[in-house]
Amino acid sequence: MKVTEMAEIQIRLNGDDHRFQAGGSIADLVRSLDLDPAKVAVERNREIVTRSTLEDVVVEQGDELEIVHFVGGGSGDDSWTVAGRTFQSRLIVGTGKYKDFAENAAAVEASGAEIVTVAVRRVNVTDRNQPVLMDFIDPKKITYLPNTAGCFNAEDAIRTLRLAREAGGWDLVKLEVLGEAKTLYPNMRETLEATEVLAKEGFKPMVYCVDDPIGAKQLEDAGAVAIMPLGAPIGSGLGIQNRVTVRLIVEGASVPVLVDAGVGTASDAAVAMELGCDGVLMNTAIAEAKEPVRMARAMKLAVEAGREAYLSGRMGRRMYADPSSPLSGLI
Repeated sequence: MKVTEMAEIQIRLNGDDHRFQAGGSIADLVRSLDLDPAKVAVERNREIVTRSTLEDVVVEQGDELEIVHFVGGGSGDDSWTVAGRTFQSRLIVGTGKYKDFAENAAAVEASGAEIVTVAVRRVNVTDRNQPVLMDFIDPKKITYLPNTAGCFNAEDAIRTLRLAREAGGWDLVKLEVLGEAKTLYPNMRETLEATEVLAKEGFKPMVYCVDDPIGAKQLEDAGAVAIMPLGAPIGSGLGIQNRVTVRLIVEGASVPVLVDAGVGTASDAAVAMELGCDGVLMNTAIAEAKEPVRMARAMKLAVEAGREAYLSGRMGRRMYADPSSPLSGLI
């Protein structure tokens, strides 16, 4: 009896040529390597494949895949990538509300952040000797992320970022278009319009948005390189108010997801990371702490702890107690 051989395809796996069965999923490929799909991260053709879809995504001829996992003790590379740029720190901090630039710089250093958000404002022509942020935080060492804080329509936001690119050559930017001053909630219609225009002009917008999975997907389709749902209103310190929708955004996105706004203390940052977010952006939580530099250090540790907890895979929730020690054999 003639045995029909299973068709195979040629792929690139972790930089090497590899043959794999045609029609197999990424999860099948992972299992063929004696690995657990729940304990790895997979990049296919330079796009992250969310863990919830590994069973559904079919490996195709010529695919380039990277499969990574994490080693104990924090010694592994747990970097993240946005718009082709790779960072080690998953904490982004702002540069407003500090008593002075020196305190701001000290907080950035304590936080370990590699990205800071910066607002675009008019030059003070009456006092040109006034200190500027670049004198304290070197843009050659720390990535500046120009934002559109204070913009309430797409036109103003686009104009602001065009100026930012002219001033510093930045194309990786943070877009926020606010609806009104009381809540500082995003105007999603204007935000979507601005995202489309900026993406067509070559910008790589990381976009502040409401915690809406449908709206988040629309922004991604429009060209957002990262989705940044609010945890709570800007500057409120209330923490993440809707963990369910944030988690749904994480599961549905193929770009990085970072909680932006509402973090008040270290436990809030840890929760964001435990939900599977790629990072957290904060300003007020550090700047308005009684000891900002100390709080910056706490936030660094919280982000790292939350990330480790997420990667570890938390225990299941139970309705009733389950003793750690067996009850049989008691004296």
